[in-house]
Order: sequence, then structure tokens, then C-alpha cells
Amino acid sequence: MDGLDDLKAKYLTAVATVSDEAALEELRVAALGKKGEISALMAGLGKMDPDQRKAAGAMLNVLKDEIDAALRAKKMALGDAALDARLREEWLDVTLPGRPRPRGTIHPVSQVMEELTAIFADMGFAVAEGPQVESDWYNFDALNIPPEHPARQEHDTFFMHRAEGDDRPPHVLRTHTSPVQIRAMTEQGAPIRVIAPGRVYRMDMDQTHTPMFHQVEGLAIDRDISMANLKWTLEEFCRAFFEVDKVELRFRASHFPFTEPSAEVDIRYSNVGGQLRIGEGDKWMEILGSGMVHPKVLAAAGVNPDEWQGFAFGMGIDRIAMLKYGIPDLRAFFESDLRWLRHYGFSALDMPDLAGGLSS
Repeated sequence: MDGLDDLKAKYLTAVATVSDEAALEELRVAALGKKGEISALMAGLGKMDPDQRKAAGAMLNVLKDEIDAALRAKKMALGDAALDARLREEWLDVTLPGRPRPRGTIHPVSQVMEELTAIFADMGFAVAEGPQVESDWYNFDALNIPPEHPARQEHDTFFMHRAEGDDRPPHVLRTHTSPVQIRAMTEQGAPIRVIAPGRVYRMDMDQTHTPMFHQVEGLAIDRDISMANLKWTLEEFCRAFFEVDKVELRFRASHFPFTEPSAEVDIRYSNVGGQLRIGEGDKWMEILGSGMVHPKVLAAAGVNPDEWQGFAFGMGIDRIAMLKYGIPDLRAFFESDLRWLRHYGFSALDMPDLAGGLSS
């Protein structure tokens, strides 16, 4: 078959001089495409007699393979050259700091729960948990709350629906975490030392109250516990939580069905330029309720009140979060704007210990 050497030289020269991949692809199509020059020659093999077809076919296959190999080698060379050029033009300084990644934030309530759990853990308090839908007995009766108490009325408590004909007392959304104390004493007996943080629900809906909020309650039962132990525990907690060296608490006589004697607890503070300062000044602010556990509450939980006694306290987690971090409006806890959370510093979890420092 005449002219194959010239055809070979033509395409090999063209492949050697081509300068980009687009031109190389055009050259491949011109030679080996369906309508390419070499493809056309191979299509004409059918018109030859067997002997001619055999000889010409062998030569055309050799030519096709040589040109195809040249095209592939050139494509690889062009790719390597393009990569080298790009590496020379584009470079990365690996010593530069990495790009910052978006960080989540810790919600004030979650952070305060972690903080107070760490503080009370240093004093030997374990965390106890219980259901948020409680029985009437755990939420009221076992806590010495009589049937006529206002908390047992529908305008104060969320009652669960009972099926028609079911005369059992309805379950409630727990109004405090005190039922957790009853469950803990029933299961563990005495002595015991626990805190019970969690959500609680009441029919309070105005500018200063929400129907769902958070409480933490504490319970310590032993043979010789007194109000002095209660006072020390609360003072140590406030010192560590508010990160001040000195705190002063004032106990005012009060009444709670589940403690006797009972006391409201105030903390000394001042307000300077709109900034709250705990532990100094001439003002007092109520922060929690407390008292010695009522004997009837101990008996309801299966603890003999003739052998054991102890104290209990309860405070609003949302409230102490507002006091510590200077958050002015309770409704802000329900906002989802992360800018608001970052404004008050909730981007990392720092937990104060009893020494007054911060530990991550």
C-alpha cells in the first residue's frame, strides 16, 4: 500500500509540534476518528482481494498503533507541562495558619448546668434524674403538699388528660425537681447526697415567667446534718459559681410544705453603672429557697425520720445564669440568634471549681 510512510511522517510530525490538548484532539480525530484518514483507509480494505487485504491490513494496524501511541505520549507530556506551569504559578505557604472553622456555642442554661454540676461534685453530690411527666403522688403527696395547696390547682399546674372513666389522679408535668429527691431516697435510702437539675413546668406566662424553665435542687441526708451544714454548702457554692472570694448570705424564715424549718436565702450585692457585683454593697437579692427536710417527706420516701435528717434547697438555673452573666431579660433564653449568645461569651465551656479558678 503506497503512501503509508508519508502518512506516518505527516502525523508524527504534527503530533510532535502540537502545543495544546485541544489541537492534539483535533489531530486525533483527523487521523483516527470515524471519518479520519487512517480510518478511511481501513474501511477500504473490504474492496481488496484476500491477499492484498491481509498485507495492507497488517501495515495499517501498525501505522494506527504508532500514531495512537504518539498521541497518548504527547497528551501525557502536555498534561505534565501544564501541571508544572500551574505549580510554578500557584503555590501554598504551608506555614500559614489554617482557615478558622465555624464554632458552635454553649447555651447559657447548658453551661450553668455543667458549672453547678462540677461545683457540687467537688462537695460530694451526685446527679439524680427523673421523669418530666410525674405522678400526682411523687409531685405533691410525697412532698407533704396538701390537696388544698394552690399548686394543685389547674391555674398553677399542667395536668395530663385521663381517659373517660379513669378516676386515678392525673399525671402532671413536674412543677419542680423535688420528685427526683423522693425517687432517689426511695431507691438509695440514707445517707444520700444528690442534686437534681432539669426542666420544670408551671402555668406562669408573663414578662418575668415562662411556662417551662430550669431548676436545680439539692438534698443531703445523714444522721447529724444541721442548718449550719446547709449554710456552708450554699456559701461555698455561691463563692465558686460567682467566682468571688467573699459572699454573704442572709437566711429569712419562710414556709415550704417539704421543709421545716424553711428559709429564703438572699445574697449581698451592689449595682454599679448597671453592672451587678456579687458579694459587696448594701443590697440583698433572693436567689433560692431551702430548709431542713420535713419528717413526713423522709417517711414518704422510706427513710426513718427518727434516725436520719438533712437539708434541701432549690434554685432557678435560668435566674442564676442571668445574675452571673449579666443577662437582663429571661426571654432572651428562647432566642436563637447566635450573635446574642456570643455577645455574652457562650463560645466555650469554662467551669469554676471550689478554688475559685476556671477549668475547661
